[in-house]
Amino acid sequence: MNSNVLASHADYRLPVNVKPTHYDITIKTDLERAEFQGFVKISLNVKNETFRIVLNSSHLHLHKAILKSDIPDLTQEESARISEPSKERVTFIFPKSLPSGSRAELRVGFEGRFADEAVGYYRSSYIQDGQTKYHSLTQFEPTHARRAFPCWDEPLLKSTFAITLLSRVDTVNLSNMPVTAEEDCDMYGGTGDAFQFLSPFISKEKWKVTSFQTTPPMSSYLVAFANGPFEFIERVVELPISKKSIPLRAYTTPKLAHQTQFVLDVKYKVLPLYEKIFDIEYPLPKLDTLVATDFLGAMENWGLIIGEARSMLLDAKKVDLKSQKQAMKLQSHEVAHMWFGNITTMEWWNNLYLKEGFATLMGGVIIPDRVFPEWKPDSSFVTEELYAALNLDAKLSSHPIEVDFTDANRIIQLFDSLSYFKAASVLRMLASYVGEAKFLKGVSIYLKKRLFGNSVTKDLWEGISEVTGLDIVHLMENWITKTGFPVLTVTETAGAIHIRQDRFLEIGCAEGEDNDTLWNVPLGILTVDEGGRSLIDQEQTLTSREMTIPLDTSKPFKLNANTTGVYRVLYAPEILEKIRHEMIKENSCFSLNDKLGLINDSMALSKAGLAKLGTTLSLIESLKNEKEYLVWSVMSISITGIISIWWEYPHIVEKLDAFRRTLFMRLVEQLGYEHKDRESADTTMLRTCAITQAALAGDQRVIQELRDRFTHYIKTGDDSVIPVDLQQIIFQMAVKHGGTDEYDAVRRLYEKPNTQTQRTSAIHAMGSTQDPTLMKRTFDLISQNTRVQEIMPFLKGLLENFRARHALLQFFMDEYNTIYKQCKDTFILPNVIQIPLSCFSTQKDYDRIKEYFKGKDTSKYDMALAQALDGIQARMALINKATEELEDWVGRW
Repeated sequence: MNSNVLASHADYRLPVNVKPTHYDITIKTDLERAEFQGFVKISLNVKNETFRIVLNSSHLHLHKAILKSDIPDLTQEESARISEPSKERVTFIFPKSLPSGSRAELRVGFEGRFADEAVGYYRSSYIQDGQTKYHSLTQFEPTHARRAFPCWDEPLLKSTFAITLLSRVDTVNLSNMPVTAEEDCDMYGGTGDAFQFLSPFISKEKWKVTSFQTTPPMSSYLVAFANGPFEFIERVVELPISKKSIPLRAYTTPKLAHQTQFVLDVKYKVLPLYEKIFDIEYPLPKLDTLVATDFLGAMENWGLIIGEARSMLLDAKKVDLKSQKQAMKLQSHEVAHMWFGNITTMEWWNNLYLKEGFATLMGGVIIPDRVFPEWKPDSSFVTEELYAALNLDAKLSSHPIEVDFTDANRIIQLFDSLSYFKAASVLRMLASYVGEAKFLKGVSIYLKKRLFGNSVTKDLWEGISEVTGLDIVHLMENWITKTGFPVLTVTETAGAIHIRQDRFLEIGCAEGEDNDTLWNVPLGILTVDEGGRSLIDQEQTLTSREMTIPLDTSKPFKLNANTTGVYRVLYAPEILEKIRHEMIKENSCFSLNDKLGLINDSMALSKAGLAKLGTTLSLIESLKNEKEYLVWSVMSISITGIISIWWEYPHIVEKLDAFRRTLFMRLVEQLGYEHKDRESADTTMLRTCAITQAALAGDQRVIQELRDRFTHYIKTGDDSVIPVDLQQIIFQMAVKHGGTDEYDAVRRLYEKPNTQTQRTSAIHAMGSTQDPTLMKRTFDLISQNTRVQEIMPFLKGLLENFRARHALLQFFMDEYNTIYKQCKDTFILPNVIQIPLSCFSTQKDYDRIKEYFKGKDTSKYDMALAQALDGIQARMALINKATEELEDWVGRW
């Protein structure tokens, strides 16, 4: 490591002269006064002689630090203190040095106010019986534990934690571990340093003390606690390896606990599967889920998962399939972390993907495939996670999966589609290549070797190498450490195919130094035998720039069988035509995943200028008799994507909408508007897709039907006319094609929803108004009243409204400071920056946006900004290249 890197690490990483081994943390929570106080005792091993102790602290008022040593005459109070707010750390300086090999205990009292953002230890509000109520909760990942108590806030510095929470008697306290004792307490009669420190902060109301078991060794970002008037439901599960019966609970605010039944049932089903697959006991005596009012996504705190109400509260009688799938993936993902991330933790945030990529694969594909096979989780992964990753990674401004960030300001940028979705896709590709059973066995070996410890990438590769006998480090190196992915160009030669790899970019193939990387590419060659049955060759791997493979090209074939590879394939036109002919057959040799991959590759290659847009649209048209929902979903995404690029060309949009109506109205007529008893998930989702696309494309019959249903509902309160899977598009059409009355009706549903999904649908719909006055009311709602977790749904709803796009950009620029302050330390900040910029395609807009950000501190989102600007340039280039061709295709169609 060179001296510059070492200096950089010294600037942002804590020194290792002492190492924490255990924390005793006492926190007193006052929800009414929006404040907390605490006292921490941290046991330390002294590695090198020192009189300086450096640790993290942010947004806290720290009292005098006392250092107790196992050498009696070295117990002392701090003599000086250096605070470094920009680095979120504090240095305590003591009069006497602690010798190497000694042990000490640092004791510090502290005070804090609840954060305005959804990070650190913060307060959340909710309405009950017309009154505002509160509860508190934590979100410490990646670097926010330091906002709740002074600590060594780095994943490598694992410790055990003993948590004690003081709160009012009419509230419930939660933490990572089970309660050991809880009792009312006359605080003035308390004993010990913590109670002596906290006594002056206690009012005359009744208080209680809740003590929790000590945790296993874990990183500070996994500590969690919460306080409020929570209610819960419970199931007890028996685990297959440990043979333990442990309680599973789902907590939320009063009167809503029944809406956590679905996520509780998911947890009940998946936890035993994880224990069995990993062959490692779940190490804690309980696993709770807290569904919170103000929370972003979900967080895998050990023993206390916290998730957002918007995604995890589901009314059993009024829940759509999309919401169920999202809640399932969130809960299953977080349970995966109990092993992959919590037992074994990355050494530093550059290896974030080790836990997030793996939890995405396990929680979204491997486990759901065993529990919810009817939802086709592997195929859904292809259409959602895989292609989201490839779309981002096709930008010049992309980054490798593994990035060496030391600056805490930039770490939140790593929580993106590459750390989650590309990492999961790369792991899925490896699992397919070596076989899922061997892959999971290797993962188990990796976890067992690193139990309660930390790891880096090579540790995982070595575990899989041990099982497979393959050099996984060599095979996978460039997939993790290099930016981008390849496109394979396939041509036919005599009795063979020729394959060449180049880095794929959204503007075409990379050239020069941008095209230096060569990947080891599992080819997954699909062919057919004499009887027409599919055969897949998993042995062939492209390790050089080009290669030729003998193959009978007179029979159907394709690369990337089942779309398990993280690359795109560009076939010569004559090969693609043969593939298309096979693809549309009723008994095609190509699987569902193959079809999804072919459509998506075709669209991406067309946008990059490597193929004709008309070819892709003709491919879509030829699939009009397809029966699979996911194929139709990818087709709809492709057409919608083209329309969104040419949104400022109304003559093209009108003809593409006519094309959409022709495709999807046939399905609407076949499927109708009503859910049938015992119909498949595929049929339900296909109906929703077809009606949504027909309505967005402007079919007046569908629009009128949806508006009539909304009017009936508002007049009578009869929600039976609004199937829950059609709720969003019904609300959307009511607002888009209605006026103030419809907007106000949806606004009321937003403010007083019957379910969380109804609130989300209302958010999306309010962005659809075509009236500038009503549009401004939506903007005002975002800037004045919106919870942080609802900002992105509002922005996305507005982005889909072509008439709102320029107004949205202006609003974003006008309200930037407010939005930035609300989101600046959260995971969503990069996305919030990108969304208002992600539709433009002119030099004028590019210059305006670039100029706007000059002089701003973009350190928390500079990668996202660069990606957004790349996207504008790519759309500009595509419009310049393909408008004439597209006009010709829609004209002939």
